Amino acid sequence: MMGSPVVHFEIGGPDHDALKKFYGDVFAWEIHDIPETNYSLVHTNADGKGIEGGMPVQEGPWVAVYIEVPDPQAALDKAVSAGAEVVMPVTEMPQVTLALFKDPAGNTVGIVKAEPES
Repeated sequence: MMGSPVVHFEIGGPDHDALKKFYGDVFAWEIHDIPETNYSLVHTNADGKGIEGGMPVQEGPWVAVYIEVPDPQAALDKAVSAGAEVVMPVTEMPQVTLALFKDPAGNTVGIVKAEPES
């Protein structure tokens, strides 16, 4: 059985501008706001190494990783049966289907539907 890759990360908090400046200055990331949202996309400028991410505005500190799976509901069900707590059920949004859970240690983990191979 092939494993599931981590494909996205998020780092957020209440002072969005300060976080964007911090990560931009420290790691030379390009961070672009998405108009009319409380979210920014992160381009790490790592020449194809690693993964890209996002920065949501959050009430408190937020770090999450997103794992790509072929069937988000099946993966969420499996996580719950292993001790996870659902944070957000499987939700279809424009361009992405995702869910969030907390693992047994309390870490936030997202699962996203794999894009069909073209």
